Amino acid sequence: MTDYAEEQRNELEAIESIYPDSFTVLSDEPTSFTITVTSDAGEHGETVEATLKFTYVEKYPDEAPLWEIHSQENLEDQDVEDILTLLQQQAEENLGMVMIFTLVTAVQEKLNEIVDLMKNRQEEEKRRKEREAEEAEKVAFQGTVVTIENFLAWKAEFELDMAELRRKKQKEEEQAGKPKLTGKQLFETDHNLDTSDIQFLEDAGNNVEVDESLFQDIEDLDLDEDDPDFDPLEMGSDED
Repeated sequence: MTDYAEEQRNELEAIESIYPDSFTVLSDEPTSFTITVTSDAGEHGETVEATLKFTYVEKYPDEAPLWEIHSQENLEDQDVEDILTLLQQQAEENLGMVMIFTLVTAVQEKLNEIVDLMKNRQEEEKRRKEREAEEAEKVAFQGTVVTIENFLAWKAEFELDMAELRRKKQKEEEQAGKPKLTGKQLFETDHNLDTSDIQFLEDAGNNVEVDESLFQDIEDLDLDEDDPDFDPLEMGSDED
């Protein structure tokens, strides 16, 4: 008859001597303990780590122990699933024999593989970024590839811009060619100008009185405004 308790005690003593710094007993009934497993350092010092928790069942090692990942560092969810699957496979292969050392060793190797994969992923990511940078530089050097669609779109926008420029230029030319009105022409075209000054003074609060008799005979005056020697002051002096 197998003495399961004796086998379990003997294995526990051996495990404690093999992993003195990472082995921790959690309980005696049932026997439960943890072992922390750390990978070898990668090229840039990166590591992954898993703390495995084992619990003996009554008929261990004829029955597999219970296990779980108690804690972990730098492992992705898929890595955790892979480790649990590995433990299941190793336990089935080693039923009837004490197996904790075998399970821990398998996990140690798996963690080292994960670090190597991390290195490969980092290198692949680096290559991907380099390819993207090269593609971006190539596009910048070559410019935009002309297709029928983007040419027609450019042509339509170009024609709209040119039409707007022609409209502005025509407007500027019309304004530049328009003759400047004289004061007399302004009065003839805008009848409000003859009262604008008076209105301004009234708005400012000044009362303006106009002696209309002063302008009654103005049309009878013989004003030779076309004469270059015409001087209105001399007219006044003659009358005196």
